[in-house]
Amino acid sequence: MRNTFFAIFFALLLSAMFASGKASPKLFKADNKHFKYTGRVDFTNPEKPRFWSPGVYITTKFKGSSCQLLINDEELFGKTHNYIEVVIDGKPQRIQTTGKTNTIQIAKGLTNGEHTLLICKDTESGMGYLEFVGLICEKLLPFNQPRRMIEYIGDSITAGAGVDASEIACGKGQWYDQHNAYLTYGARTSRALNAQWQLTAVAGIGLIHSCCNMDILLPQVYNKVYLRNDSLDYDFKQYQPDVVTICLGQNDGPQDSVKFCSEYVRLIDTVRSKYAQASIVCLSSPMANAQLTAVLQRYLTGVVQFVNNRGDNKVSKFFFSKSFNSGCDSHPDANEHEVIARELTAYLKKLKGWE
Repeated sequence: MRNTFFAIFFALLLSAMFASGKASPKLFKADNKHFKYTGRVDFTNPEKPRFWSPGVYITTKFKGSSCQLLINDEELFGKTHNYIEVVIDGKPQRIQTTGKTNTIQIAKGLTNGEHTLLICKDTESGMGYLEFVGLICEKLLPFNQPRRMIEYIGDSITAGAGVDASEIACGKGQWYDQHNAYLTYGARTSRALNAQWQLTAVAGIGLIHSCCNMDILLPQVYNKVYLRNDSLDYDFKQYQPDVVTICLGQNDGPQDSVKFCSEYVRLIDTVRSKYAQASIVCLSSPMANAQLTAVLQRYLTGVVQFVNNRGDNKVSKFFFSKSFNSGCDSHPDANEHEVIARELTAYLKKLKGWE
């Protein structure tokens, strides 16, 4: 009688589990078709895609109440650890890796339904690479990315340096503790416009002069996967943006007009050779002082006029309303990036006729 009771009990328990639709969590590897990658990614090993640039992100949809992230960190110099932004159902949380291999519980106690997930690299190329290994969850589901695409070329402002002092104050911790690519004007602009984003940006880089003893210039690395120093060429066919913005000049400072403008035109030509139909927007630096702002506005006006006169009418300019310097090392902070994004969003809506 007792054995019969337990047999009936376990039968009912199993029946309830199957009726609830619950399944045991399992590992979904990085090469699963339901993972969507945006940004410059090295797929040499499809089970461990590697990426350096800030703002590279992975999107998917999963079913279940919990989720674990498996991700590797280069641990550059044997000690540095990247920050990532994990966004579940639109709610972001900033997490730092702790080792070379990491298993991170990113969700627990969710409703047993469908959930959207975005994983974004917050720290820039100089922090070393991340390798996405996969997710442990109940089930992955199809996910459709926005059709619109935007690329943002720039320096530390575009990369997200000095943006986020919510946990570690400016001047405290490590130089990268305030980096947050997810909060940048580029990522915010794209979210406002329901577009994908790609941040082609390196802190300290310039068009003809980089700061901080950096021995590379943006035009030298623009065609690379790793934008600091890499032999691996980037396949521009992976991402064909509707709009490309260029925000350079902060690290150059006031320069010889002929040299700066000539190199700027060459960069526009390079971008045009990769993206035949894209609108290219030349931006002033949103953290420049009055002197540099005046110089850049004068130079960019001349550059755009020159390129338009040659027949490329898809190149335009946009100047931000003021200088934004409330973040770390006089960079824009998170609130200012939101203002910058609103200004740029309004311009791109008008330029492209986007709602």
